[in-house]
Amino acid sequence: MSNPDNLVGYIASLFDKKEYQDLHWEGTFEDYLRIVKENPLVARTAFMRVHDMIVSHGREEYMDSKKKLVRYPFFRDEDDSGKDAIYGLDIPLMRLVSVFKAAAMNYGSERRVILLHGPVGSSKSTIARLLKKGLERYSRKPEGALYTFTWHFDRITNEGLKQLEVMPCPMNEEPLHLIPLEMRAKAIADLKLSSDDFQVPLGGDLCPACRFVFNQLLDQYKGDWSKVVGHVKVKRLVLSEKDRIGIGTFQPKDEKNQDSTELTGDINYRKIAEYGSDSDPRAFNFDGEFNIANRGIIEFIEILKLDVAFLYDLLGATQEHKIKPKKFPQTDIDEVIIGHTNEAEYRKLLGNEFMEALRDRTIKVDIPYITKLSEEMRIYEKDYNNKKIRGKHIAPHTVEMAGMWAVLTRLEEPKKHNITLMQKLKLYNGKTLPGFTEDSIKELRKEAEREGMEGISPRYIQDKISNALVSEKSDTSINPFLLLNELEAGLRTHSLITSEEQRKRFGELITMVKGEYEDIVKNEVQRAISADEDAIAKLCANYIDNVKAYTQKEKVRNKYTGQDEEPDERLMRSIEEKIDIPESRKDDFRREIMNYIGALAVDGKKFDYRTNERLHKALELKLFEDQKDTIKLTTMVSNVVDKDTQEKIDIVKQRLIRNYGYNEESATDVLNFVASIFARGDTKES
Repeated sequence: MSNPDNLVGYIASLFDKKEYQDLHWEGTFEDYLRIVKENPLVARTAFMRVHDMIVSHGREEYMDSKKKLVRYPFFRDEDDSGKDAIYGLDIPLMRLVSVFKAAAMNYGSERRVILLHGPVGSSKSTIARLLKKGLERYSRKPEGALYTFTWHFDRITNEGLKQLEVMPCPMNEEPLHLIPLEMRAKAIADLKLSSDDFQVPLGGDLCPACRFVFNQLLDQYKGDWSKVVGHVKVKRLVLSEKDRIGIGTFQPKDEKNQDSTELTGDINYRKIAEYGSDSDPRAFNFDGEFNIANRGIIEFIEILKLDVAFLYDLLGATQEHKIKPKKFPQTDIDEVIIGHTNEAEYRKLLGNEFMEALRDRTIKVDIPYITKLSEEMRIYEKDYNNKKIRGKHIAPHTVEMAGMWAVLTRLEEPKKHNITLMQKLKLYNGKTLPGFTEDSIKELRKEAEREGMEGISPRYIQDKISNALVSEKSDTSINPFLLLNELEAGLRTHSLITSEEQRKRFGELITMVKGEYEDIVKNEVQRAISADEDAIAKLCANYIDNVKAYTQKEKVRNKYTGQDEEPDERLMRSIEEKIDIPESRKDDFRREIMNYIGALAVDGKKFDYRTNERLHKALELKLFEDQKDTIKLTTMVSNVVDKDTQEKIDIVKQRLIRNYGYNEESATDVLNFVASIFARGDTKES
């Protein structure tokens, strides 16, 4: 800022005048024909433009369970800092983009209502919102440019005075509609407005208001079309929901206070006196949602709650791309019609014979809940993280456990495979389990017909995270147990839980998640206690010396006595048992370790226990077992801790803070919790 005193001047310097001028371009019809000749894409239909908008952000192919999937970065909403980003729904979004692609190619789906169907809170509205604001942004870019026109002509007033009248096309039509239909195809072909890659669409006619002015001018100039279009100024069209230009939204209200004119416009009684008749299209407000959404997209919120009276307008708009304003002929429209509804409303549709015509003209795209834990967590981590939240620390695994429970409520019990629901969740999340392949995961998904269409909504989780953050039960942090207790308590009043059986099942799943958290946090504390790298390295060296001697049938030199002794079988087994190596397989495991070390040596590499995951885990668990008694973690629950033990506990606490993301309170809480586990004798390894 060059002059801090000139505040208005500084703000004015931020305004992009060049962009403003580009977006407010005006020219003659001749100018527009040259633009089309240079870039025929400006004449795309709404479906073409929506599809091109999505793919303009790129596409990413990847494999999941031997299935090739496509991820569309458009749905990450990076232009708006990920505010409406969609996670974990790549397959439904692929289906949606396929519908747009088929519609863009005029394969039939352009004559259908696109119905996003799924449980509450599954991001149906977010997808519609993304498409609308994405189309707004796209219309501002050079590659997304589109145009409309205004009429400029003289009108004789009641006083006999000549007055210049400027009438924008009320439906922001494509300027090529000014070329009469009977000659449009020949004109486009002869002028070579289409290209080898793109054929300019030939359909669509002028709206009643423009047709009225067009015919009057044609009469005035005795059929000289060139003089008629001399009254036309073509201008750049920027879509905007706030300005009601090309983006419409319709929400059903009370039947007594709503009629079809909200969709197709109504008579302007003030202008009847000016124009003399209510059948003069200039005395009609073409400002219904269908009218203003022309060239863009219209969203129907809870579309299946529409009164039957609106059904005829919707069916005509869908199938024929025409609407019927009061007292005027059918009028062409070019827009994407997208609606969304939940499960209950859709079931009503299936049982209503009067809505059969709508069902026949609908393409249903299921938008389920997320069933992959890592993707579910991204929803919550976006808003609830230690950078955004001030005053309360979110302990590690808090959001993860809430997400885990949410996903578990959506999964169907495995039918054919001998696995638990928790194991199924882990398989879906990319973990490997012995005996399960990618084919197994494909089969699990295939057998679950309604997976993701029922369960707990992300909104419920978000509400309970908010409750936990303002709770007085914790001073500086929230932890998984605090949040899980909030989730469980809320089940008693949850309006979408329809039966006591369902409430009981969800409660049992919370207990399952608490058990999983116990295992995770025990392992974390064990690793923090045994995080002494020097001690692990010494233990590893001792183990390797003994394994080498054992496999080569040699003796081991005792460093303290200098005597050659038999390999320490008890030491080796105490480590191997930590990773469940049975007595019958100990020789195989020891040879495997020595072969691994030998292979590294051949490649000129030095053995590091960290590169062997199983051995690393075994050494950590062994060291934890050796050290937990010296730390006397269990004494924490007795509130009597000697100075030496407290120092060791403080070291572990600092490791939890430094390495795992805890704060002082949450680290103390987690140590107390793990201490209570050992105090009750629960020493089962995780």
